[in-house]
Amino acid sequence: MRVLHIYKTYRHQGFGGVEQLMSELCHATTDLGVSNTIATIGRRREVLHHPEASIHTFPAELTLASNPFSLGMYRALPALMRNADVIHCQFPWPTADAMLGLLRPSQPVVVTYNSDIVRQRLLLKLYRPLMRRFFDRARVLVATSSNYVRTSQELQPYRHKVRVIPIGLSPQRYPASAPDRLAHWRSRVGEGFFLFVGVMRYYKGLHILLDACAGTQIPVLIVGAGPTEKELQRQAKRLGLAHVRFLGQLPEEDKIALLELCRAVVFPSHLRAEAFGVSLLEGAMFGKPLISAEIGTGSSFVNLHGQTGIVVPPSDPAALREAMLSLLADPEWAASMGRAARERYLRHFQAREMGEAYLQLYRESLEPACAKPLTEPGAVPGSEPAAPSYAGSRSDAG
Repeated sequence: MRVLHIYKTYRHQGFGGVEQLMSELCHATTDLGVSNTIATIGRRREVLHHPEASIHTFPAELTLASNPFSLGMYRALPALMRNADVIHCQFPWPTADAMLGLLRPSQPVVVTYNSDIVRQRLLLKLYRPLMRRFFDRARVLVATSSNYVRTSQELQPYRHKVRVIPIGLSPQRYPASAPDRLAHWRSRVGEGFFLFVGVMRYYKGLHILLDACAGTQIPVLIVGAGPTEKELQRQAKRLGLAHVRFLGQLPEEDKIALLELCRAVVFPSHLRAEAFGVSLLEGAMFGKPLISAEIGTGSSFVNLHGQTGIVVPPSDPAALREAMLSLLADPEWAASMGRAARERYLRHFQAREMGEAYLQLYRESLEPACAKPLTEPGAVPGSEPAAPSYAGSRSDAG
């Protein structure tokens, strides 16, 4: 089985959730015998040979509304497609829709629907006809959570061709920290802090987290970089948040050490552009309780209120503050939810199971009868979150 993956970035140049999904998927399916090729944007035209995939990068001549265009990629795609059995696209990237619409590949196209388009609402009105033609031609759409299928207006006309495959992570790519790294971070930042890991984007809700920390001594570490970093640092300085530390982008071994030392993972994303929350999965893998906001997406598919952590209303600094203070005040309760988060990760979010599900989907997409509905978009067992009470105390959260 040969699969051509198409997206605007990959893990060698970005560390967002989509890039991590692609990396984990390619590793998992390579182990199952799939030959993966990735076409993506890069600084120059080159081919990189990684264990999980051959990566073809193409420079972009133009970028509009975070949407890069590459004439070189368009010209190279026909040859890449001839060597593929299945084409797998990550959505949203309108350039891919346009290129495949013009090239009209004979291979089945699988689309992973990562999120709605939230910010560019005016451009979405112009883009929607192209998007719907792209979805019409796709053999199947994959959502990463049943929550997103239920709440995405864009997916409703295509529910008959949606398959739900949650994102999975491989523990083998998260080895235990070296003792010296763990000792370094313990001496530098201590233990029991709240940890955010991710790209600093407008929908991550970090400004809400900073407001929640105002007037408290709640220790928070922020790992990552991104477009809103300078603005957030100014906000933290204005609020006098000496107990909130920006650590920048860190190597994986340092991130793992911080995951081992933290009290909980906090994930304040407040807009639907946050479709899943891979860093929540990372926290669950390390047995940490989770704090997230209810935005109708995969964040509440990973984090079940009162079981694996606390779910608060979006854009509510007071509720977020109460949730963090509750976990600080009751370490045993926090640890019990961390154990439940770890158990849930092991049951439902393993990379190998994700790879097996996609491999089966690739095989089905090659069958002529695949035009029939593939599945009713349901959820993995135990994944349906109860209506959250949005409270931080133990009595309220269950």
